[in-house]
Amino acid sequence: MKSYLRFTTLLAVALFVACMAAIAFLGVNPVPASTGPPAVRPTRTPAPLTVTAEATSRHTPTQTETTNPTATPGSTETQTPIGPTPAEPTSTPVWTPTRRFTHTPVPPTPTATPLPTDSVMVPLIDLGTGTYKGFEGSLYPGGTNSMPGVHFFAGILRAQTIQPRDPSGAFDPDGKVIFLSIGMSNTSREFCGAPAGSACTDWSFIGQAAGDPQVDHDHLVILNGANGGAVTSAWNDPDDRDYDRVRDVVLAPLGYTEDQVQVVWVKIANAQPSAALPGETSDAYQTFRMLGGLLRSLRIRYSNIQQVFFSSRIYAGYATTLLNPEPYAYEYGFSVKWLIEAQIDQMAGIGIDPVPGDLDYDTAAPWAAWGPYLWANGTTPRSDGLVWLPEDFDPDGTHPSVSGVEKVADLLMDFFSTSPLTMCWFLADGICQADAPVGLLAWPW
Repeated sequence: MKSYLRFTTLLAVALFVACMAAIAFLGVNPVPASTGPPAVRPTRTPAPLTVTAEATSRHTPTQTETTNPTATPGSTETQTPIGPTPAEPTSTPVWTPTRRFTHTPVPPTPTATPLPTDSVMVPLIDLGTGTYKGFEGSLYPGGTNSMPGVHFFAGILRAQTIQPRDPSGAFDPDGKVIFLSIGMSNTSREFCGAPAGSACTDWSFIGQAAGDPQVDHDHLVILNGANGGAVTSAWNDPDDRDYDRVRDVVLAPLGYTEDQVQVVWVKIANAQPSAALPGETSDAYQTFRMLGGLLRSLRIRYSNIQQVFFSSRIYAGYATTLLNPEPYAYEYGFSVKWLIEAQIDQMAGIGIDPVPGDLDYDTAAPWAAWGPYLWANGTTPRSDGLVWLPEDFDPDGTHPSVSGVEKVADLLMDFFSTSPLTMCWFLADGICQADAPVGLLAWPW
C-alpha cells in the first residue's frame, strides 16, 4: 500500500511540474488560488495620432504617446507605437488625426518687376536684330536698314509721278513742286531757322539747299510748315488749325496752294511725356497711333502728295527741362519704325494694324519711309561717326544750337541729294533709279 501511495504522489508531482512547464511555455498566467475569477487583460488598441504643425513647406504627421482611452478605469497603461516612425504615406492613411491641420502655402514676398536687361539705348541703325526693352531694332522689318523691295519700287513709282504743277494741281512745265516740313520747334529750326516770310539761316536745310547748285531751283520750292509748339496732336486731324496756318501763312502769301504740295518731311514729338516703353500707354505707342492720323490727314489736305519721309528726334540726354528728355527722344524712333512697318505689312496683305489704322498708300494715306535717322547716344559715336555734343544744343539741352542745326541739315542734304527715291525731283539733273536692286539700303543716315 505504501508503495502505491508513493507512486501516486510521485506521479502527481510529475504531472504538476509538466503542467507548470506547459503553462510557462504557452505564456498563460496561472490563476492564484487566493483570487476569484481571472482579471481581464486590457485590449491593446492602436494609439490615436496627432499632427504637429511645423514651420516648413512640408508637414509630416507625427505619432505622439497618449493615454489609451480603452484602458481599465484607473489604469496607467500607455501605448507606445511599435516599430519605426512611419514614413510619409503614399496612399490615404487608415487613421484619422485627432486635430486636422490645414496647410495654407505662404505666398512669396512680392518683388518689383525687373527692368528689361536690354534697356541700353543703341541707335536703331546699329541695333539690328538686337532689342530694346523687347523691341527689335533697325529701321525696317527683319532687323535690317534695307527697305523691302516692294516698298522701294512703290516709292520709285511715286517719285516718278512728282511733277511741276500749277495752283490748281494740274501739270505745268513751269509749275512748282513743293517740299514741305511738318513738325514742332526743333523741326522748324533745323529746316529753316526763321519764321514764315523771313529768310532761312544759311546753316539750316533750306539755307544749304538754296546755296547748292545741284538742287533744282527752277521747279522745287522748299517751305517750312513746322512751328513751335506744333506737337503730334496738332497734325493728326485734317481740321487741325496748323494745316490752316500752313495754307494761309506759308503757302498763300507766295501764290502757292495745297494742291502743289507733293513731298513732306515729318519730324514730330510730344511735350512733357511721362510714360516710357515697354507699356502700351507709353508716349511712343501714343505717337505711333497719332502718326497714322497724321498720314491720313496729309492725304486729305494735300491731294497730290506722293512721298512722306520721317525722321525721329535728335539726342536729348543733355535736357535740363521736362519738355522732351530721354528716353522719349530715343523711343520716338520706334514710333516711326512701327508706322512704316504697319504700312508695309498692310500692303503685303497682312491686314490693318488697329493702332495707326488704315495706311493703304493707294487709297488712304501717302507712301511713307524713313528719311535720315538723327539720333546718336551723346558723345558715343554711332557706326557712321555721328555724335551729339553739349555745344550742339541751347542751354535747355533740347533745342539745337547752330552746330546742332548744321548737323541735321547736313544729314538732310546728304539723304535727299543721293537717295534714288528723291534725286529725280530734288536735283536738277537727278533720276530716280527704277532698276535699283531689291532690298536697296535707304541711305545715307
